[in-house]
Amino acid sequence: MKHIVVVATGGTIAGIGEKGKTVVYHAGEIRVAEILSSIPSVQHLAHITEEQLMNVDSNEMNEENWLFLANRINELIQRDDVDGIVVTHGTDTIEETAYFLNLTIHSDKPVVMTGAMRPASATSADGPYNLYQAIALATCDDARNQGVMVLFSNTIYSGRDIQKVNNYKIDAFDQKSFGCLGYMQDEKVYFFSKTFKTHTHDSIFSEHLPEKLPRVAIVYYYGGADAHILEYLSASHEAIIIAGSGNGNYSKEWMNMIDHCANEKGTIFVRASRVPLGIVFNDHVFDPHEHCIAANTLSAQKARILLSLALTQTHDINELKEIFRQY
Repeated sequence: MKHIVVVATGGTIAGIGEKGKTVVYHAGEIRVAEILSSIPSVQHLAHITEEQLMNVDSNEMNEENWLFLANRINELIQRDDVDGIVVTHGTDTIEETAYFLNLTIHSDKPVVMTGAMRPASATSADGPYNLYQAIALATCDDARNQGVMVLFSNTIYSGRDIQKVNNYKIDAFDQKSFGCLGYMQDEKVYFFSKTFKTHTHDSIFSEHLPEKLPRVAIVYYYGGADAHILEYLSASHEAIIIAGSGNGNYSKEWMNMIDHCANEKGTIFVRASRVPLGIVFNDHVFDPHEHCIAANTLSAQKARILLSLALTQTHDINELKEIFRQY
C-alpha cells in the first residue's frame, strides 16, 4: 500500500458548532485524527499518517503560514517512503494556498488539498467523504505531475485555476472557463485534462523558498474610486495588484496615478480583473506607458501570490511579464 501523509491546517472540515446545524460554528476545532477515525474504510486505500501542522480558520492563513506549510510538505515529500500528501484546509482561502503550493512544492508526487463547506458536527458533513476521495486521488499513479490539485465534491481541480464561486452550497468551486482536471466516483479517478502552465518541480520558486515575501497589495477598482489609495499603498508596498473593471480597466485619474507611482516610487503594478471569467491582456489604451503586467487568467488574489514570489527573483518588468505568461 502507498503511504499518504495527511497534513492538517484546520478549516470548516475541522469545525464544530451546534450539533446537526450547518451554520454558526468555529473552524479548526478538532484534530484530523478524529475525522479520519470517522471513515474507517480509508484504511483500505493507503497506509496513512497524519500531522496536525496547525488548526486555524483559513482566513488566518498568511505568507508566514504558507511558507511554513510549503517547507514542511517539501520535507515530507522528499522522503522515499512518502508517496503523496493530502492537505486539509478551510475553503475561504484554499484557492490561494493551492496556488502558492503549486508554485513552491518541489516534487512531481501528488499533492491534494481538500476541505468542507459543512462543519464536522453538521448532519451529512461533507468533509469525511472529501477527505476519503482526496486520499484515494493521492494514491493514483495518474495524479503524478498534475501540479497541486484540490478535490471537492467528486471533482478534481487545478490549484492554479480553482476558485470559490459559492459561499453557501457544498458544491462551492469552479475552474474558470477551462473545465476541471477530472472527476471521481468513490475511490476511482478519471482524468480528462491537465494544466500546461509551469508548476511544482519545474517552478523556479520551488527549489529555495525565501524566508519572507515582499509586500504586495490588492486594490479594487469601482466607479468613482479615489486614485490616492494607490499612492498611499505604494509607500508601504513594493507592488500593487489592481482588480480592475472589464479587462483590468480603470479611470484616467487612476492611469495618471499609476504613472506617478511607477516613475517616482518604482511601484510595480499588475492589471487583473474583478470579473470572474475571462482573460486580461496588455492594453495600450489603459496602460500606454507599459507600467503594468497583465494578469492573464489569474484572479487578483492569485496574481498577488505569483508576483510576491516573482519579486524574490527579479524586479525587471519584462522578466516579470514573462513569468506571468509562463505561470
